[in-house]
Amino acid sequence: MRVLLSMPPDIHDLEIYRVVGFNAPPLGLAWIAAVLEKAGHKVKIIDTPTLKVTMKEFIREVKSWKPDVVGISVQTPTAPRAYEAIARLKEEVPDIPVIVGGSHPTFMYEEALSNGADVVVRFEGEYTTLELINVLEREGLNYEALRHVRGIAFRDGDGEVVVTERRPYISNLDELPWPARHLLPMDRYTVFGKPVKVAHVMASRGCPYGCAYCSTSYFWGRRIRFRSARNVADEIEYLVNKYGVKSVVFTDDELTVNRKFVYDLIKEVKERGLDLTFAGGSRVDHVDRDYLRYLYENGFTVLYFGVESASQETLDRIGKGITVDQAVKVFRWVKEVNGFATGSFILGFPWETLDDMRRTVELAVRLDPNYAQFTVLTPYPGTPIYDFAVRNNLIVDRNWEHYTTIKPVMRGFHFTTRELGRMLMYAYRRFYFRLSFLLRELRAGRLKDLLSILGREVRRALTAVVSGE
Repeated sequence: MRVLLSMPPDIHDLEIYRVVGFNAPPLGLAWIAAVLEKAGHKVKIIDTPTLKVTMKEFIREVKSWKPDVVGISVQTPTAPRAYEAIARLKEEVPDIPVIVGGSHPTFMYEEALSNGADVVVRFEGEYTTLELINVLEREGLNYEALRHVRGIAFRDGDGEVVVTERRPYISNLDELPWPARHLLPMDRYTVFGKPVKVAHVMASRGCPYGCAYCSTSYFWGRRIRFRSARNVADEIEYLVNKYGVKSVVFTDDELTVNRKFVYDLIKEVKERGLDLTFAGGSRVDHVDRDYLRYLYENGFTVLYFGVESASQETLDRIGKGITVDQAVKVFRWVKEVNGFATGSFILGFPWETLDDMRRTVELAVRLDPNYAQFTVLTPYPGTPIYDFAVRNNLIVDRNWEHYTTIKPVMRGFHFTTRELGRMLMYAYRRFYFRLSFLLRELRAGRLKDLLSILGREVRRALTAVVSGE
């Protein structure tokens, strides 16, 4: 089968891509492509946000390449553009089945099917997509045959939604081929608009914590599954030799939870003589001073910690499983070992007040991470916060394109969306426009890039939030 996999077209101008300032490869599509290629199928990937592909160009590419199946990866903010693309495909090439996957249609499968998708691939996609493509090759859109494919949803001949049995998660991730990066524009991935020799690698899947605002645990599962250190090191070595990679960004939600894996991986990298830097996510309850020193001394240039709130009550209610005191200790240790860390803070938990949010901003200032990321709580489908918001009628904006964590889409019990937007603007001003912070960035030679990003994009987005644009 000829299978075209793509992100939705016309999404490069969405806020999530303009504000972030960097493009990352769609590893999910690349992993699915690798499994399909290994089984003998012909695959093409269109990384639409990186290549800035318009709807017209997307349709032209589909007609030119003539796939047997089109698969579209959909996240919540890109869902409207995906549905537009499906409608166009049904007009222009009605005989080509369209399948969709990703976190949004996994949980909103009825919506996706109502917007023209023929089949929804739910949860982990590699083997489900492979089995689905094999069935489509033999049977076409045969509804009886589709009933036997685990992990999908579709409408049968009577228009009824059919949800098949869940497919078990892949227990041994080493059995997967590496993502098919040869199908991606590897020379086009950037950080803050600058081309860099960076590779994105996922060493594990799943998260045991089940935080109420995050879909990871509910999409990838509550059991964390690690690849072997040797398998990851083999992939990294390949990326160094093939693409001249100098830095590796781990896309795992929590890399440092498995110390044995981290120690073994660093040992593997050193034994191969690879001179690399690393970045990855961690938790404040998973590190101590010695572990932090080890990480920074062995190539980690930045660690990302989710602090989220200054309210211990909030941390407990969302299931974060950490304490404020742990966060204070960790950021003190980071400074003691001369490390670099980013802290994440969420504003707008519905039970909090504006004063509670100000205390979170002041905690960020007190912790003084190298960078701070402030976002507004966004009720993504599939999360407990989404269910809570629906039950309490808190969602005021149902345009999925606005679900970017920058534009408030839900009110709280004690604040409006406009007040939340103003609080987000205040948080960025309060943290980034401190004289001590600006002098530190100036001495480190990072001030120009930082102000460029903050001034051009974040400030524009926040201004739009407050003005109601």
